[in-house]
Amino acid sequence: MKKALLMLLVAAIVGAGVTSSTAEAGEKKKSVSAKKKSQRVSVLLRGKKVAYARPIRRSMSLDDAQHLALQSSAVLVQDQATGAILFEKNAGSVLPIASITKLMTAMVALDAKPDLNETLSIGDEDVDMLKGTRSRLKVGTQLAREEMLRLALMSSENRAASALSRHYAGGREAFVAAMNQKAQDLGLGDTRFQDATGLTAANVSSPRDLAKLVNAAHQYPLIREFSTASDGEFSIAGRQQHFHNTNTLVRSSTWEIGLSKTGYISEAGKCLVMQAWLNNKPIIIVLLDSWGKMTRIGDANRIKRWVESASLVQASAG
Repeated sequence: MKKALLMLLVAAIVGAGVTSSTAEAGEKKKSVSAKKKSQRVSVLLRGKKVAYARPIRRSMSLDDAQHLALQSSAVLVQDQATGAILFEKNAGSVLPIASITKLMTAMVALDAKPDLNETLSIGDEDVDMLKGTRSRLKVGTQLAREEMLRLALMSSENRAASALSRHYAGGREAFVAAMNQKAQDLGLGDTRFQDATGLTAANVSSPRDLAKLVNAAHQYPLIREFSTASDGEFSIAGRQQHFHNTNTLVRSSTWEIGLSKTGYISEAGKCLVMQAWLNNKPIIIVLLDSWGKMTRIGDANRIKRWVESASLVQASAG
């Protein structure tokens, strides 16, 4: 009897050992399997198995877009070539656009096919009585229409933009009517203009409309050239004066910008629209209602890094 009990006890101990070993082996197997799976995923991410790697990459890019932290109140990022919206934030909001207006001013001025060498003068009517902004273009300053256009686009000169509208056939009223007609022709349903400078908060649009406006303005070689010039010398009242572009990014070696326009009035906040090449793709960026001093520039750089990172992910997955 004792012998039988002893044999049963030995069998139980051996069984427990086997069970423990089996469990341990199972855990090791799971660990090895997980490790192999992890290695398999890393191999996929290196692009060796494209069919599985692409969905993983695409998911990561979408997550990045959802968490793209931009400070501008209304944003649109669009692939200009395909029309695909890459990112949007309050893209349908209708807001004051300040000097972004001058892109439409330039298009209407050029559509009239005027003599660009004709001398235009700054008059009392061009002085800003609404916001009280200053200008280095004193009353009586005379410049060629082309120079007025360059100053309006590059340095956002309000008096230059005003002079362009005042010297239009039919005067300022006809010019503003032409701006609104052009907006209608371009299908800009959210866009309205009351002046050529953008000093009034009544000039409004939405990011979606402005993407169309940027695309249209980009078709004009002079607008591309003047809006992206980093600086320029102008002979004013017998003296050479130096003017800079209001968008500091045009002077950056890391950006390839094909069109640019800034804007600011208190009602609009700081605004910026651009056409830029990111990873060899033409991208339209619209940033409205940025309040920090460098917010619009910071947002533009964040968008640039995001687009380039997303493109690198897709390239490595392919």
